Amino acid sequence: MKKWKVGVIGGTGMVGQRFVTLLANHPWFQLEVIAASARSAGKTYGQAVEGRWCMDEPVPAGAAGLVVMDAEKDVEKIAAQVSFVFCAVEMDKSATKALEELYARAECPVVSNNSANRWTADVPMVIPEINPEHLDVIEYQRRRLGTRRGFIAVKSNCSIQSYVPALHPLRNEFGLSRILACTYQAISGAGKTFETWPEMVDNVIPYIGGEEEKSQDEPMKVWGRVENGGIVSAEKPVITAQCIRVPVSNGHMAAVYASFDKKPSKEEILAAWAAFRGRPQELHLPSAPEQFLKYYQEDNRPQTRLDRMNEGGMQVTIGRLREDTIFDYKFVCLSHNTLRGAAGGAVLLAELLCAEGYMD
Repeated sequence: MKKWKVGVIGGTGMVGQRFVTLLANHPWFQLEVIAASARSAGKTYGQAVEGRWCMDEPVPAGAAGLVVMDAEKDVEKIAAQVSFVFCAVEMDKSATKALEELYARAECPVVSNNSANRWTADVPMVIPEINPEHLDVIEYQRRRLGTRRGFIAVKSNCSIQSYVPALHPLRNEFGLSRILACTYQAISGAGKTFETWPEMVDNVIPYIGGEEEKSQDEPMKVWGRVENGGIVSAEKPVITAQCIRVPVSNGHMAAVYASFDKKPSKEEILAAWAAFRGRPQELHLPSAPEQFLKYYQEDNRPQTRLDRMNEGGMQVTIGRLREDTIFDYKFVCLSHNTLRGAAGGAVLLAELLCAEGYMD
């Protein structure tokens, strides 16, 4: 298989570190460039993350000696060295949006973990198993940007990665009318550890800025359609969400309540989950879980510590399916927020883009 040289923009933050670890032994991607802010530029990557390394494994040897480049000043240099970049910068939205567009216009495709371009109409926001057809919009984006290769593709917010995959095959088969999702989100979603956020020990915070709006709105774009050179959001279902920060290192859990256009039986729901396969599974992409959705029959599963790392942290686990007194059904879901929900999901998206010819 062809090897693509890649860069990580924003490589010193938590999600950037996760990208670096995932790329260390990737069969398709070779980490060539790490870029960050001016204060890290010029240092080796090992020096830049000293005292702030958040991963369980040590800094990969192949990355530690790379000299960090300036994410904003070295755009042209970076674009000349790589086939595409992953973006996980920690900047305000307007600056992030402008930076990602600079790379795209320099003919360097961008696979972004950031939210800045998620609502740009001709930027696909893709969960690879769910809406790979949205990649069709890239040709329209390239026309707008005036590029031959350059474009931006983004992954969705980590808060929807647990419950939207579970709802998707049911939406296709039975329709969805109303959804209530309560998410219980790990502190790594805020780029924190218990060492850097001791206030979270033995604590729950019932507010995460912007998460509830993202949780309600982003599924509608994911379930939307390409039309007139952009993505038009779906009109159904109605979604309401509540997002809570809990004292967990990694793993977002969701309690989901759903009503359907045509109420299925419990057996039909379980069969839909068991049978569902997406484009990554068809293509046998390196980061794709063999089984995307896994249902546990035990009443006390999924559990964060036991199940978040299933299939390298890329599987979505489900449990406690039962009928509800107000909605048709309720169940719980779990996904690893910095793997499936962030860097891992972006790497899988990049694999899909490569396999489908968008990086050629």
